Amino acid sequence: MNMHLLDRILMPWRLLVRGLECLQPLAQLAARLYVGRVFFLSGLTKITDWDTTLTLFTDDYHVPLLPPPWAAVMGTGGELVLPVLLALGLGGRFAALGLFVVNLMAVASLADIPSQALQLHIFWGSLLVALALWGPGAWSLERMLPPLSRG
Repeated sequence: MNMHLLDRILMPWRLLVRGLECLQPLAQLAARLYVGRVFFLSGLTKITDWDTTLTLFTDDYHVPLLPPPWAAVMGTGGELVLPVLLALGLGGRFAALGLFVVNLMAVASLADIPSQALQLHIFWGSLLVALALWGPGAWSLERMLPPLSRG
């Protein structure tokens, strides 16, 4: 088989790949906004009724190594600050990894987690891992800033 024929056979595949690669920035932005919204709304719920939040961290959420009030402040702070960074694509990998830890602690701290809730946490964790591995994408504030020098 000559190379010209092989190129013609593979052309549709190459066009599909090129089209999919053009969609990557949109997919990364959508993932950042979706998962960021989930965690930010959770953080807003926690600060709306701080007494209930402290009670939950004392009675239901058993965060390892941290006293409940510290866990409540750190978890809520993470849910309010990290999603904003993630949505903007500023410190995107840091924000994704931080939210991955928050997500992991949420799952680990509950003795009984319903199957559907666990599936959501797995989905969010998968999106966060992808964003940590591939970054926030071309449509992010990070990409607009000059790169850090490697002193």
